Amino acid sequence: MPGVIIILFILLVAIPVGFLMTMTIVAGVLGWTVESEVDAAFVGTEEHTLAYPSAEPSA
Repeated sequence: MPGVIIILFILLVAIPVGFLMTMTIVAGVLGWTVESEVDAAFVGTEEHTLAYPSAEPSA
């Protein structure tokens, strides 16, 4: 009986939580690596102005 509880714990808690933690790290690394490329592509657009209001050029 204790073996069944351990297996259920691993299947229902440990694996899903581990997967979510891993995907959080993957999403963070992906966002960090492409941030500068995306920022460079959108300079001068409305999206860039909304994301970085302090970088708005002064007239």
